[in-house]
Amino acid sequence: MNPIRIGTRKSPLAMWQANLVASKLEELGQSTQIVAISSEGDINLKQPIYEIGISGVFTRSLDIALLNGEIDIAVHSLKDVPTLLPKGIEMKGFMERGNHQDILVYKSEEIFEKQTRTIATGSLRRKAFWLNQYPQDTLVDLRGNVQLRIQKLMDSDWDGAIFAYAGLDRSEILQELAEKNLKFKVLDWMISAPSQGIVGIAAMENFELPQISNEQSKIAATVERQFLNVLEGGCTAPIGGYANVQNEEIHFQGAVLSLDGKTKLTIEETFSRSDFEHKGKELAQKLNEQGAYDLIQNIQKQIKK
Repeated sequence: MNPIRIGTRKSPLAMWQANLVASKLEELGQSTQIVAISSEGDINLKQPIYEIGISGVFTRSLDIALLNGEIDIAVHSLKDVPTLLPKGIEMKGFMERGNHQDILVYKSEEIFEKQTRTIATGSLRRKAFWLNQYPQDTLVDLRGNVQLRIQKLMDSDWDGAIFAYAGLDRSEILQELAEKNLKFKVLDWMISAPSQGIVGIAAMENFELPQISNEQSKIAATVERQFLNVLEGGCTAPIGGYANVQNEEIHFQGAVLSLDGKTKLTIEETFSRSDFEHKGKELAQKLNEQGAYDLIQNIQKQIKK
């Protein structure tokens, strides 16, 4: 039996994700080989992500490796995977979801007493949500793997930086924050990026992935990615979407914000698990009727300036 060649980015978090998938496959008796590949998003750390083309910036190199037959599967943080995949490539697996939330990592409790703060993030969504809550604050760009971003926070005069809980937890940094004199707080008012906390597996259409996929993650990812696809259309905008799958019910929260956070359109709905297949599209269309389409069109014009 030939080993399944697992393509991954080279960052410590990406390698953790690849090893997770490898361990699940090996539990079924399938041998594996991890193939580390550099991505454009990892190499270019100077530009904000949206300026270098957010759609596929972390996945393009792995897509090429799949299409060229250099790897059998590609393992991703699913939130980084465009909703429109290259012809011939499909999402084949969805690992059990980690914590989907965003967290603020900060240096001192004084941050909550200050009139103005400087907060770092490379995400348009996190920036917009933060400005919606704290319009007086200054937001600065922050790029790099989680280890590098934590170090940049420690070396700067910033008050805090926003991270994905799952990323810090899986990198075992969450447990080390206290040793670095850092603290963290879950931002429960910030709707996470669609598919945040889910490790996704992509492969060519004809590849048969052994049964390691998590059904709840698949359902949540389907709803959230469909919601994102209808709203975004392959472009970028501050969009949050989270489907909480509980037994036979799904509770969904979604939002689209202006870049400055002043405008925030939201939708919240509970529906039957049996209705999930087209629900993301319906929810996005309802938000478009509230004005999301026009808001996103204006965002695209601002970004292109």
